[in-house]
Amino acid sequence: MRKLFLFFIPLTMMFAACTERSENPFFADYNTPFDVPPFDRIDDEHFLPAIEEGIRQHQAEIDAIVNNPEAPDFENTIVAYDQAGGMLRRVTPVFGGLRGAETNPRLQEIAREATPMLSAHSNAIRMNQELFARIQAVHEQRHEMDLDLEQLRVVEMYYRDFERGGAALPEDKREKLAELNARMSMVSLQLGENQLAETNAFQLKLENEEDLAGLPASVRAAAAEAAEKAGVDALGIVTLHNPSWIPFLRFSERRDLREKVFTGYFMRGDNDNENDNKDLFAELMQLRQEMSRLLGYNNYAEFFQAIQMAENPQNVYDFLYQIWEPSLELAKQERDQMQAIIGREGGDYDLAPWDWWYYAEILRKEQYDLDDAELKPYFAIENVREGNFMLANKLFGLTFEERPEVPVYHEEVEAFEVFDRDGSHLGILFIDPHPRPGKRGGAWCGTYRTGAYENGEKIYPIVTIVMNFSRPSGGQPALLTWDETTTYFHEFGHALHNFFADGRYRRTSRSVPRDFVELPSQILENFAAEPELLDEYALHFETGEPMPEELRQKMRNAEFFNQGFINTEYIAAAILDMDWHTAEHGDEIDVRAFENESLRNMGLIEEIKPRYRTTYFGHIFGTGYAAGYYVYRWAGVLDADAFMAFKESDDLFNQELAERFRKYILAENALRDGMDAYIEFRGQEPEIEHFLERSGLR
Repeated sequence: MRKLFLFFIPLTMMFAACTERSENPFFADYNTPFDVPPFDRIDDEHFLPAIEEGIRQHQAEIDAIVNNPEAPDFENTIVAYDQAGGMLRRVTPVFGGLRGAETNPRLQEIAREATPMLSAHSNAIRMNQELFARIQAVHEQRHEMDLDLEQLRVVEMYYRDFERGGAALPEDKREKLAELNARMSMVSLQLGENQLAETNAFQLKLENEEDLAGLPASVRAAAAEAAEKAGVDALGIVTLHNPSWIPFLRFSERRDLREKVFTGYFMRGDNDNENDNKDLFAELMQLRQEMSRLLGYNNYAEFFQAIQMAENPQNVYDFLYQIWEPSLELAKQERDQMQAIIGREGGDYDLAPWDWWYYAEILRKEQYDLDDAELKPYFAIENVREGNFMLANKLFGLTFEERPEVPVYHEEVEAFEVFDRDGSHLGILFIDPHPRPGKRGGAWCGTYRTGAYENGEKIYPIVTIVMNFSRPSGGQPALLTWDETTTYFHEFGHALHNFFADGRYRRTSRSVPRDFVELPSQILENFAAEPELLDEYALHFETGEPMPEELRQKMRNAEFFNQGFINTEYIAAAILDMDWHTAEHGDEIDVRAFENESLRNMGLIEEIKPRYRTTYFGHIFGTGYAAGYYVYRWAGVLDADAFMAFKESDDLFNQELAERFRKYILAENALRDGMDAYIEFRGQEPEIEHFLERSGLR
């Protein structure tokens, strides 16, 4: 009887495993419109088994490449490697996308379990000596293989990836690098989780009419609805989500409350509590320094910038300080103007960082007779979305159709099918507009499936743009600020890049330097205020009337307003990022002291804080923008110059230029390096003067 019982144990386990797989959407065809992830059927518990199976399958595919008895060639090594990992590509974008846009404690637990597994798997592949030997063999023979330009580039980029991943190091150093990579992945994960926890932890209760002094009706309504949603007994609450804290600082007459909100914002991760990020960030700097030196670089900035357009840290510093000096001078003039207002109103205090937004609003009203209450009714979120769609149609002939039958991960998410000029399917676009406790801050564009080719068949992308924009309140639709409006255009530009990228190989399709990648997004911001487009989408949410010329003229007059502050706070953060990643770090790092010294050395005035302090500088917690926060202004030079081509043509929607931009900047990334692609489009290298003039620095 005991033998019979033991016989049934493995059968029961096999049945349970089969049942688990049959109920897990990642193990079967989705059977959804456009094969989008079946968000309505995906449960948190589905991720870990799917990731584990994805790792197993990917490793089996790598083993097949390594054990192939035939001599390495482009097809059996490079293409085989490029196509491997299909199961992981199926699950990890969904997992990562939901962790950013709709996380919860269970997903965070799973991430802490899955991250070391994925890091170990990545290390095992990138340091696989047999695999590297095959890739190296193809690389050495590439010019004798009759490869075309795209094939040559994919060989060269994979070889470079393996070199930069440590495959060429001796065994003891490879083992050390694997340890560093594993630890860095966990530190980065924890830094991000702490930042989200700190953001969600802060609430300022507005408990009486005095607390509401100066707040417009729309801000009061939003604060009241936030309190009701949070179950807080108060007239309203202020949180650290941008649509809450920014308007409060701009309009609140309560200086003491402005200080509390601003302090809550800029002290995130630096409160000596369970979510403190100082020690973690210090460790991350030490890990990156050690990793870079193992790979033959003096510091992480050298490692990162070696494959960017900037090429090296000195070029980045030279570029940043070229903008820093006129920006800081302009910011000092703005400060003096605001201090004069304080004196005029009888204030006996110096302008502080929590005062800047408030007095900037007063100054804008005085100088340009312009305030948000006039502008926001013309930027209802649906109209801004349609403005983006109009621009894509005017430039590239795209059309968009809402698809309510497509499953989404949250009720606020909208899904659209995207059609090319000829009416053919181009992809699916998700739009996720508003803040939630489970969504990290900021705005970004990502993919749940990247565009690619498999066995010669085009796989169309599923793209998502995620924002944290103002919610509907007070019985009105979501009315966006001008900054939110341009951010919408920015993220939509990234989406277009994903739709248009058309390389045959995953490694090189849409593969551009980090200091090039913001060009496709930032150029669209330039179009947003042009009358030819503004007249069509900036319609009053109640009357449907276009923005009157008088108000448009006020916007144009205020184009350079507060640019000293905007550029100074940004460049300060970019220099701080560079200082962290070029410094010689010892065993002990005092994060506060290092940051203060960096800001003091660059000459930042006390009235302005950097856009991001170290402990909530989410861009540099991961590897994407570490030593690379400068890229937005670097790409700003590119987008200002590129937009000037459209302006100089006397046709804002010039079809020939639009097609050249699509071809050379957006579609054919697999064929050229960043500057070569830009010159193909523009016919010359970019000129910085257009950027400086646009920023009010000339």
